[in-house]
Amino acid sequence: MLEILGLDLDRAGRCQHYHGLNDILALKCRDCQRFYACYQCHDALCNHPFKAMDKREVELVLCGNCRSLLNWQDYQTGACPSCQHAFNPNCSRHHAIYFE
Repeated sequence: MLEILGLDLDRAGRCQHYHGLNDILALKCRDCQRFYACYQCHDALCNHPFKAMDKREVELVLCGNCRSLLNWQDYQTGACPSCQHAFNPNCSRHHAIYFE
């Protein structure tokens, strides 16, 4: 099972910063290639700032509910294609942080 890193995580990867029902996405840092609950968790735990991933990469996002890996097209649907759990629509406010 792929690991989600962060602060005060629950089973689905919700962290102390984002812990709503649909806050189940883990995002990959381009530099360390690991999945974090959010950029704030990453920056608190790493000695480098979070770096956005290229949208053309295959494994950009990890569903915290079922641990499926998603690409940009999967992510854009608003729900995991494997388990159908909805994502937080407010994540779109952070696209510039997570994706380039």
